[in-house]
Amino acid sequence: MQGKEFEGAAEALRNGDLDAAGLPPQERLLLEFAGTIAQAAYRVTDEQVDGLREAGWTDEQIAEAAYVASLFSLFVRLADTFGIEPPAEYEPTGIPGAIRRG
Repeated sequence: MQGKEFEGAAEALRNGDLDAAGLPPQERLLLEFAGTIAQAAYRVTDEQVDGLREAGWTDEQIAEAAYVASLFSLFVRLADTFGIEPPAEYEPTGIPGAIRRG
């Protein structure tokens, strides 16, 4: 999602607002799956994976999404462990709402 026509969707995703992103149902399901992995991977269910298949995602695509979500979770945990924050020039509008620490 790049370019002016996607700015609103990109900002919504950056802030963790799937409702405001206006995604097609197929893509939203995949992001919800990634979110489940990021928040509590043990909560992924067979029904959730079956729903992805029914939405048209292949097993290879589902596995790729799981790998990417898992790796990002690892990176976030490592950054949290070592207190690593992105340089201000990478986040000119501030830390995204989706990752703000409470």
